[in-house]
Amino acid sequence: MSNQSLFSRRRPVLPPVLPRGEVLATYGTYADAQAAVDTLAKADFPVKQLSIVGNDLKSVERVTGKLTYGRVALAGAASGAWLGIFFGILFFLFSPTGSSLPFVFAALIMGAGFGMLLGIASYAINRRRRDFTSTMQVIATSYQIIVDVELVNRARNLLGGISNEAEAPANPEAPVNPE
Repeated sequence: MSNQSLFSRRRPVLPPVLPRGEVLATYGTYADAQAAVDTLAKADFPVKQLSIVGNDLKSVERVTGKLTYGRVALAGAASGAWLGIFFGILFFLFSPTGSSLPFVFAALIMGAGFGMLLGIASYAINRRRRDFTSTMQVIATSYQIIVDVELVNRARNLLGGISNEAEAPANPEAPVNPE
C-alpha cells in the first residue's frame, strides 16, 4: 500500500514483477512490516531498496447485516437525495433568477423518491440471491520485507538495534593498560 501525495512528482509505473533480494524479516501483520520499514527509514537506510511482499493472499468477506425492505428503502432514499441535491444546486447556480432555491428542495425530494423506488425494485428482483450486506478484503497471512543482497546485513543490524559504529570491531593492536 503506498500513500502517494497529490503533489508528489510522477514516477514511472513499475512492471508487475516480484522483487529480487533476500528476505530480511517476516511479520504477521502489515502494520508490523511497515513499522520495521519506518525504523530503517529513520536510520537513513536506502528504503528504495526494500519491498513488502504479502504471502498467501485470502479473500475475506465480513457480513455486516441483514437486508430488509426498510434498510434498502432508506439507503436508496439517501443516495437519491444526494443526487437530487447535486442537480438542485446546479439548477440554482445556473438559474437566470435568484429565486430558484425551492428547486433545490424539490430536487432533493424527487431524488429521494426515485432512489427509494429504484432501491426497492432492485432488492425485490435480487432478494433470493443476496439478503445481507458485507465488506470484502484481500489480506495476506504473512508479510516479508525483501532487501537487496548487498544491504541485508546492514538492515539486519539496524533492525536488531546495532548501529554501524557498534559493528566495527575494537582495535586489536591497541595497547592494553598493564596496571
